[in-house]
Amino acid sequence: MATTRQTPCALPPNILERIIRNGTEEQRDWALGTLSLDTTNRMVRLQTAQIAAALPRRRPRPVPASPSARRTIADAQSTETLPGKTVRTEGQASVSDVAVNEAYDGLGATFDFYSAVFHRDSIDDEGLALLATVHYGDHYDNAFWNGEQMVFGDGDGELFNRFTISLDVIGHELTHGVTEDEAGLAYLNQAGALNESVSDVFGSLVKQYKLGQKAGDADWLIGEGLLAPGVQGVALRSMKAPGTAFDDPVLGKDDQPANMSGYVRTTSDNGGVHTNSGIPNKAFYNAAIAFGGHAWEKAGKIWYETLRSPQLRTNASFVAFANLTVTQARTLFDADAVRAVQDAWRAVGVKI
Repeated sequence: MATTRQTPCALPPNILERIIRNGTEEQRDWALGTLSLDTTNRMVRLQTAQIAAALPRRRPRPVPASPSARRTIADAQSTETLPGKTVRTEGQASVSDVAVNEAYDGLGATFDFYSAVFHRDSIDDEGLALLATVHYGDHYDNAFWNGEQMVFGDGDGELFNRFTISLDVIGHELTHGVTEDEAGLAYLNQAGALNESVSDVFGSLVKQYKLGQKAGDADWLIGEGLLAPGVQGVALRSMKAPGTAFDDPVLGKDDQPANMSGYVRTTSDNGGVHTNSGIPNKAFYNAAIAFGGHAWEKAGKIWYETLRSPQLRTNASFVAFANLTVTQARTLFDADAVRAVQDAWRAVGVKI
């Protein structure tokens, strides 16, 4: 399955392609540059994925009594050289550069969430040091996890703000590392959409945990704050209402379906992984709302243990993943939890 993997990026390629069609000359140039860099980074990521795929899945792992983050933030200074110049390390005070501080805080919030909620010791559950590079590229409209570190662009300032601004995006991208470590879900078709959805789920939970929010109080947006003033939209995606996050002359309309009746069959974006992820996203939202309280306590735990299940195949379908969530609901909780999870999937047209 390694040959189907790419560098998962915050901004889907279909949005960049729309900018190339609809944007100003400068906006088109920035989008083309971003797509070009993303293609190069995919090749680097592919090599890492091939190595990872050859290694056995390891579980369980002993976790220290008090796991602690080890963060390093580097500055690429608008170049494409990684990691760049180190500008802040673990325990150092905040600096004058807001992107550096946002990256540092976002890595910390994600580490703290996984440690406190799931007793996980960093992304690989073995205390991996967290490295992030800011100010990557020139008007680079994206952020990504390359298998070894986080990378953030500054955005173009016209359509997108700096990519460190959104905590859920940071949590989303780091969760790609968790998914790779635990399940290795192929980045293609329904497995790829699940890969993206799992990152949205836990990216949102990172933000909810940081804010102390209950499921009913959260915005369930992914990329809130990324869209620049004047862009018609609120975020990149909405888990609560897929397909409603934006509708803009340049970016186009959010095309995520919320139900299998709208499932998009396409060869672009690895089989529509960013588009069709709206369906499992909505299923998780349904489950979280049905449970009530903090979404990480029941729905989050069920999804996390599903991700860690030895029965989860790298090419899993929505139905296969959904059935495993039902199994975990039964193992972890009770019959009411099982019904809530079943109803959540059935409401989006996934037949289990």
